[in-house]
Amino acid sequence: LIARTVKIALRRSARQHGDSGAARSGATFIAQLAQVGIYLVALTLYAHIIPSLRHLGTPLLASVGVLSVVLGIAAQHTLGNLAAGVAILLYHPFRVGDQIQVTAPTGLEMGFVESLTLVYTILRTYDNRRIVIPNSLMTTQISINLSAVDARVVASISFTISYRADIDRARAVLLELAAAHPGVLEVIGCPVTELGPSGVRLSLRAWCPTMDATYQGQFDLLEQAKARWPHLVIVLMTAYA
Repeated sequence: LIARTVKIALRRSARQHGDSGAARSGATFIAQLAQVGIYLVALTLYAHIIPSLRHLGTPLLASVGVLSVVLGIAAQHTLGNLAAGVAILLYHPFRVGDQIQVTAPTGLEMGFVESLTLVYTILRTYDNRRIVIPNSLMTTQISINLSAVDARVVASISFTISYRADIDRARAVLLELAAAHPGVLEVIGCPVTELGPSGVRLSLRAWCPTMDATYQGQFDLLEQAKARWPHLVIVLMTAYA
């Protein structure tokens, strides 16, 4: 009952702080740590309440000492994950709700931090997969936090037009389409980046509020550019910076 009360109280405290990523990260981690501590205290008090268990105090203490060494060696990875989780909670390299990019067995993965537990960090990807990463690995690998301070992302969309096309006209059309798109905060420019074998490559660059907006903006601008200028746009390529 005490453990459940502490868990509920921490969740309510996180909501009172605006349900921010830091509050949710701390509430989840501290609630789990507090529950473990409460159960250990309860077992200790239980042993002192029952008279028959009091005489076993010294042998049990010696046994616990030996057992703790054995468990420490056997569970060194788990304890390392626990210590790494405490470090993540203290230094906040990322928080619940942040969008980060990590290296997984499947390659580079991008997702949102769904929860931070005592041992694992769980990411939710765009296709609704869950990536479970040990906390010790999260503190040793290089991760890219895409929303720690500023969630804006620069979208770079490349268009290749023929050498016979009017570059100024193509640039004007692309800038007009980007400026009118609701998911674009600010248009940076559209310079010529390459003179390739199939044509001249233009790179349309613009600020978007989030990574999700860059995906949607990419799809919309590619379709709108093709509909606006069907004969001059030969190859469509995308990239992100």
